[in-house]
Amino acid sequence: MTADDDTAIPLTDGRLRARPGDPGLREAFLPAPAVQNHAANLTVLPGGDLGCVWFGGTQEGVPDISVWFSRLAPGADTWTEPVRLSDDDTRSEQNPLLFPTPAGELWLLYTAQRAGDQDTAEVRLRVSEDAGVTWGAPRTLFPATEAGGVFIRQPVAVLDSGRWLLPVFHCVATPGAKWVGDRDTSAVMISDDQGRTWRERPVPGSTGCVHMNVHQLPDTTLLALFRSRWADAVYRSHSTDGGETWSEPVRTELPNNNSSVQYVPLADGRLALVYNHSSRADATARRVSLYDEIDDQGGTSRTPAPSAAGPDDSAPGAFWGAPRAPMTLALSSDHGLTWPVRRDLDTGDGHCLTNNSRDRLNRELSYPTIRQGSDGTLHIAYTYHRQAIKYVRVAPDWAADG
Repeated sequence: MTADDDTAIPLTDGRLRARPGDPGLREAFLPAPAVQNHAANLTVLPGGDLGCVWFGGTQEGVPDISVWFSRLAPGADTWTEPVRLSDDDTRSEQNPLLFPTPAGELWLLYTAQRAGDQDTAEVRLRVSEDAGVTWGAPRTLFPATEAGGVFIRQPVAVLDSGRWLLPVFHCVATPGAKWVGDRDTSAVMISDDQGRTWRERPVPGSTGCVHMNVHQLPDTTLLALFRSRWADAVYRSHSTDGGETWSEPVRTELPNNNSSVQYVPLADGRLALVYNHSSRADATARRVSLYDEIDDQGGTSRTPAPSAAGPDDSAPGAFWGAPRAPMTLALSSDHGLTWPVRRDLDTGDGHCLTNNSRDRLNRELSYPTIRQGSDGTLHIAYTYHRQAIKYVRVAPDWAADG
């Protein structure tokens, strides 16, 4: 893929290059196996490779959406050609994540739903014994229930005690209506036996707070950051008893646009967060829902659906369509209470009133993932216009040096 107009992306050959004018930043566009590529998650694999999984196909919600996997070896300058890790042609398979277990297995977790109905989603699992070279058959880990679907986005947290926490959110539709996200709630699934059994602990007052991202802080407190369906602000919650109970989420100083965020504790004690510094206050229009271009069979329209209301509409419910840009790196030195150091990794108008990638109508920068390497380097990946996954490598203090 080469740049032939303002909405095309540079060559998706997976090769790392220095950004012109910014020698402290190296970047690559991972090979793009499909028309649409979205929702990356990075993980350091057993053996040291950096692994990236995401979903790709025609369009989110369509049954040809599958999970894809690429890796970057230590010292290498090119990501490998991606391989497909899921192939259920009756479901849209989304939001993958990789989990290297303490015992040496590599888990792939992802969601599977019917068309644009997230209330039908279940969480599936595949296991690799050889660091992702070969995989066992998929199985359902958490099925959908009568109450709704089960979704994931953020990685498993392994606590000092050995406990595993997998953040989930429940996708609940209003009876008689399509799912739009305004009844979603968050919880953690807890395992004290290395994933053999799980039990759920809900987050009180979490309606509208999703994509719960959990890490253990030095004092053993658990900090969770959330995406907001209301497109107002990033929210935070904490637990002091290993995830058994959680405080009700409260707003932080950072805006949120009803899109994903992700943070990681750094070796020096700071926290690094990647997010869109925008909210519904920056919107020029409002979508009906995330899947307003998808019919019940997973068919798509090439024409964006009409807006549900103007950008200043104060009607309750999930707000879709706030710009998904810029992509910003922020640092906190007080365990996430404030984020005074911020620098944009990428900028643009973030247009996301349509998910159409075939006609290059979507221009979002979204769904970031971040890891810190053993040498201190920050590894970041995110969706670029829903056409490709962009990878960026910087030092932690790059954000403060801009």
